[in-house]
Parts: sequence; structure tokens; C-alpha cells
Amino acid sequence: MKKAIHPDYNYIVYKDVAADFAFLTRSTQVSDKTIKWEDGNEYPLVEVDISSASHPFFTGKQRLVDTAGRVEKYLKKYGKKLPEEK
Repeated sequence: MKKAIHPDYNYIVYKDVAADFAFLTRSTQVSDKTIKWEDGNEYPLVEVDISSASHPFFTGKQRLVDTAGRVEKYLKKYGKKLPEEK
């Protein structure tokens, strides 16, 4: 690799403010905030609004929208027939 063209790849803590969940990983992102981690070291902190701890898909609280009947409602309203009904 060429020298001085790649960003620094260091440890960083991402904290989900909605779920009060944090995890340590590596990233090129930088931050002015720091946090003392479980191992006693200080790491840069990036606060995020949503993560796997608070996202409805990963928590199992996802709502499914019932889309059945929308096509039939449109066809009934405008008097069209489905292609297979010819």
C-alpha cells in the first residue's frame, strides 16, 4: 500500500442512544468524544440513533403492513380486469 493516503483504522465505540447499547469495533471514523470502555481504556465515541439493539427488524417488533387487496380494490374502482381473467 502507498504511505500516507489511507485513513487511520483504530478502535472506536458506537453507542445507540435509544437502547443504551454500546459496542467496540474498528473504524476509520473519528470523534471528539471519548468513553472509558470495560477494559479500562478510553476510546473515541460515536453516538448513533439506531442499531441492531433498537431496530424493529432485529428486535422482532416489526409491524407488517397488510397489502392484500390493494390491487383488487384498484381494479374494482377503475373497472379493469386482471390479465389472467380475460
